[in-house]
Amino acid sequence: MASQEKITVYNVADLKNTTDDALPNYLNSLGFTQSHYLTDVRLALGYSAFALAAACFGWDYHFGFESTKHFTAAAVAVYTLLNGALTLWVSQAERGTVYVGRSKTTGEALRIATRVDKNVPEYRVSVEVTRKDGGREQLEFARAFAEWFDAAGHFVAAPFQVMLAGSVPVIGRADPKRAAAAAAVGKGGEDNAAAVYTPEMLDALAKANASVVGSAAEEATGSEAAAGKKGGKRRKA
Repeated sequence: MASQEKITVYNVADLKNTTDDALPNYLNSLGFTQSHYLTDVRLALGYSAFALAAACFGWDYHFGFESTKHFTAAAVAVYTLLNGALTLWVSQAERGTVYVGRSKTTGEALRIATRVDKNVPEYRVSVEVTRKDGGREQLEFARAFAEWFDAAGHFVAAPFQVMLAGSVPVIGRADPKRAAAAAAVGKGGEDNAAAVYTPEMLDALAKANASVVGSAAEEATGSEAAAGKKGGKRRKA
């Protein structure tokens, strides 16, 4: 169903962040086991740098600069190294990764990275799948945010999940209903799509369409009212 929260549809960063937040919830609901290793290392580096800076301030405040200047110099060097390591970790290790996990049923490992280009409302996804035998498969695709955000800025989960299940085989195997829906939509047949969409998904899509119609009607009503006010005044002779 559609989310109650809404965002500004013209803000590409908000569109991406909202979609990124929904991705782990969907995959975890399918039985994937999420790994937080990348995030844990980033937090450890960041908090270590912060703790070092706080300790440096504390001993300088209590003991004075002269008696602690050698410790302060060492702390500055270590702080620089920690921040450099954090920068390298984010740029080289994470590389925009928003999800790392493993399928409980097939044992395949999944790593998903996302990005957006400036002022382009497209969700660019890079997927790396590692099979149990060690083989790797890489996928890349881009889809418009308009596929799962309505005109009012509400996130609609069903079409987003159908998109993922239809684009990534390991996800499709974990969610065959949505994979079948994606295949039907891909053939261009709305009747076929309706046959494989679950009632929950159809309800979500109906609500999304209703919100679009409602928003358009409100805008039209507002425009007519404004035009009526302007047209109701006559210039006196």
